[in-house]
Amino acid sequence: MKIVVTGGRGFIGSHFVEEALNKEHEIIDIDKMGYASNKNLPWDKHPNYSFIKADISEITHLPNCELLINFAAESHVDNSINDTMPFIKSNIDGVHNLLELVRGKASYERPLFFHISTDEVYGDILQGEFKESDILNPSNPYSATKAAAEMLVLAYSRTYGINYVITRSSNNYGPRQFEEKLIPKCISRIKRNKKIPLHGDGTYVRDWLYVKDNVDGIFKIIESENINEIYNISSQNYMQNIEVAKTILSWFDSNEEMIKFVENRWGQDLRYAVDNQKLRSLGWSPKKNKGLYKWF
Repeated sequence: MKIVVTGGRGFIGSHFVEEALNKEHEIIDIDKMGYASNKNLPWDKHPNYSFIKADISEITHLPNCELLINFAAESHVDNSINDTMPFIKSNIDGVHNLLELVRGKASYERPLFFHISTDEVYGDILQGEFKESDILNPSNPYSATKAAAEMLVLAYSRTYGINYVITRSSNNYGPRQFEEKLIPKCISRIKRNKKIPLHGDGTYVRDWLYVKDNVDGIFKIIESENINEIYNISSQNYMQNIEVAKTILSWFDSNEEMIKFVENRWGQDLRYAVDNQKLRSLGWSPKKNKGLYKWF
């Protein structure tokens, strides 16, 4: 299959590209090479891989392909609180531009629009789990832009007949993740003998999904050939942030004195939780869903 990937130099996107090449797909990777992009990857000279340096909000041509999968996004909540404009440009304007480029193709040349979203579009939930049919209620500028992008995808499907898939994944972790996110930040700060900052009292709950399990879920959906569907991808591996920090400290034989509690972020979500039964019905299940997997 010929696949156009946006954001394939980023964290989750690069793991998708790696697996797609292992499956012998042809990959065209469009990435603007932002601060979190990987400058060098082992498959850069792979015969089935080609790279286009470009911003998805500015491109004027979309290569012909069977699948367009959009990983490209600004994704750090704190950054979105400090400066919303890059999130508007990438997560809304970028998605709008991609949809327009798909709409402009002849109907028989339109790829499936596979959009990567986040569980944060639901907002927080103190008990239970969100299902794909639940109302979106984002809490911060990042999740609001991701929710807006989803609305564009759904509207373009109904108005113009563009086929889509949307996935909403929980907190990913694993190799090549930029250190602004909690787990790589913990690892980096321990290595530099610096304290780990945790918001509030560290009791906020997230569902930790190993990145390769996420990619496996994405491929399970692609291979099912289901279209015009939304899937949650989660491991139901719930941990408080302080549990995450303590686990990583144990990897390095460090103690809890390395933890420093800091002021809550604005609009702090207390607990994320999404139901994954729809994806499980396709035969998928996470391989690593007990605590944190030490990959290095």
